[in-house]
Amino acid sequence: MDIIKVSANSRTSAVAGAIAGVVREHKRAEVQAIGAGAVNQAVKAWTLATGYLKLDGVEIVCVPEFVEVTIDDKVRTAIKMVIEVRQPQA
Repeated sequence: MDIIKVSANSRTSAVAGAIAGVVREHKRAEVQAIGAGAVNQAVKAWTLATGYLKLDGVEIVCVPEFVEVTIDDKVRTAIKMVIEVRQPQA
């Protein structure tokens, strides 16, 4: 499963569709964003994907974490959003 990379210029609806598609297939998606604008787009896409999947009776949760990535030999800090199907409560 590939990481969905989001930039500040990413179309929210396209990212949301990608998240929903990956979650439907794998029950889990990983979204990565670097910078405030990219994180903003990623959060909006996650929110939109929540609505898309709710129509299918699927609830998702998001667990954000920091990760270090190397771009052009420079280490950068990114936000990785792990989006998974919510497990039913016992």
